[in-house]
Amino acid sequence: MKEASEEKLASVSNLVTVFENSRTPEAAPRGHRLEDVHHHPECRPPRSPGPWEKLNVGEAMGSEPRTVSGRYLNSLKNKLSSGAWRKSCQPVTLSGSGMQEPEKKIVQELLETEQAYVARLHLLDQVFFQELLRAARRSKAFPEDVVRVIFSNISSIYQFHSQFFLPELQRRLDDWTANPRIGDVIQKLAPFLKMYSEYVKNFERAAELLATWTEKSPLFQEVLTRIQSSEASGSLTLQHHMLEPVQRIPRYELLLKEYVQKLPAQAPDRADAQKALDMIFSAAQHSNAAITEMERLQDLWEVYQRLGLEDDIVDPSNTLLREGPVFKISFRRNDPMERYLFLFNNMLLYCVPRVIQVGAQFQVRTRIDVAGMKVRELMDAEFPHSFLVSGKQRTLELQARSQEEKISWMQAFQAAIDQIEKRNETFKAAAQGPEGDSQEQELQSEELGLRAPQWVRDKMVTMCMRCQEPFNALTRRRHHCRACGYVVCARCSDYRAELKYNDNRPNRVCLHCYTFLTGNVLPEAKEDKRRGILEKGSSATPDQSLMCSFLQLIGDKWGKSGPRGWCVIPRDDPLVLYVYAAPQDMRAHTSIPLLGYQVTVGPQGDPRVFQLQQSGQLYTFKAETEELKGRWMKAMERAASGWSPSWPNDGDLSD
Repeated sequence: MKEASEEKLASVSNLVTVFENSRTPEAAPRGHRLEDVHHHPECRPPRSPGPWEKLNVGEAMGSEPRTVSGRYLNSLKNKLSSGAWRKSCQPVTLSGSGMQEPEKKIVQELLETEQAYVARLHLLDQVFFQELLRAARRSKAFPEDVVRVIFSNISSIYQFHSQFFLPELQRRLDDWTANPRIGDVIQKLAPFLKMYSEYVKNFERAAELLATWTEKSPLFQEVLTRIQSSEASGSLTLQHHMLEPVQRIPRYELLLKEYVQKLPAQAPDRADAQKALDMIFSAAQHSNAAITEMERLQDLWEVYQRLGLEDDIVDPSNTLLREGPVFKISFRRNDPMERYLFLFNNMLLYCVPRVIQVGAQFQVRTRIDVAGMKVRELMDAEFPHSFLVSGKQRTLELQARSQEEKISWMQAFQAAIDQIEKRNETFKAAAQGPEGDSQEQELQSEELGLRAPQWVRDKMVTMCMRCQEPFNALTRRRHHCRACGYVVCARCSDYRAELKYNDNRPNRVCLHCYTFLTGNVLPEAKEDKRRGILEKGSSATPDQSLMCSFLQLIGDKWGKSGPRGWCVIPRDDPLVLYVYAAPQDMRAHTSIPLLGYQVTVGPQGDPRVFQLQQSGQLYTFKAETEELKGRWMKAMERAASGWSPSWPNDGDLSD
């Protein structure tokens, strides 16, 4: 029972029952402080909701009651952590009553706090609300609708408590000797407490309107100041009084929880009181849900302000899942660029920080739908902690700051994708396959033009990926096919086709994609020439090769500069070493049949150097680490002895 009650208390920790710390001495009239008068509004002596005093407007303006910002509700979240705060709000000792039962004292405290609460509701509904309405009707200085929105359904709440709940509590306490029960009364009235969710949900909007019209309308401010400076208001602002309904339901729960704990095990009211506690807990959940929804929309509104976007982001169906900085891996530049992501449940906003942050902080570069999105890890030694986000509108290669951050981002993306797939039957076929399938770099042919491809980086190739002619800075420059993402020359990409992911606009594509997308076969297109011995894909991925990595090529055979080469022992040709200028090249510039070669350690001086030697042929290589050198020597020794793998994963030594 105790554990269940503690769990219920924790569940409403977003609501708060105290706000005395937010008051300041300046809010009190001169000569005394608020803390000396009323430590908490619900601990004041019972007071009937009588008339309030009207003070001189000049004096009222001088008292300067403290205001509460629209974000004040968020600051209340951490104030309800335990029942310890109630130490400053003990029930009033009833002299001469002769009451000894602890549960009866709790009921008495419930009644007294309810009387004080009804007095606050009377002040809100019959004084603040009605006075502002009359002023709006007489002067037309501010709209009546604004006043109604500010006070929401406070009239219904006031009528419920003043005409039903408080009288029932009073009658039951008066008849306590004959009928010492309270659980049945709360059970009967607790369902009506769900009306608080509407009030709580409107609170943030009400606070914003209150601040706006206090500044905008002198008459609005004059009416408020006059009432706030009255004795009935206790020199507290309207915002403070408007917090009381937000705090009340958790107060009921705490008192009723204590009441159940103090009841004897065989008390006739125990079962009803426990059921009433569950119903109050349900009402508190409604308020919690309203606060959660309000905070979610507030987060969306803050994103809207930071981005300066249209109102379509502030939509009840949108949820901000994650935001934060990442690095964008460029297909042209060597160094990654800092970017900022906002991931929602239905879209990703890819943004860049503004240089001059006046107004909006970020500029949206791309909006990518989560529907149809895919995310996978990238195995890139040059850019650790990198991952790929592929959407219909664009594909991004991103780098996180750490492995943990990368995993967190990928999990957030995958959660959004899974949620969309559950809602949309159309994309169930896009369920993620096994990890091996996710390593596929190229788009499936049926996806060409439907989603943005992953662009091959410029430095990953030295020749056209279609005709294998080498690139140069003057006559054969690099271009990207917008359908498959290959790096191709101008001659191989001199075609245009409509791509659905780009709103069916014509885009530059290679001949292969043009033929597939349009169905047109050019008459002048020649048949593929016979494949040369060096025209073999670089097999850059580990599942296609026994060993692959960059090695520095040393010696006159490779040139004086000692270039770096992408070296591969393919799985389907395990006795040959292919050397490429770049990992994505379709043609190797050198191939070395390894059978019969001797693999030896290089000259002393650098432990990372090793050599291949046979009949006057000498090739010298330098690995980045000694460990990588050892794996290369082992792989080459196997190939030199004529060994080949028997199973798909047998003998894999690659990075």
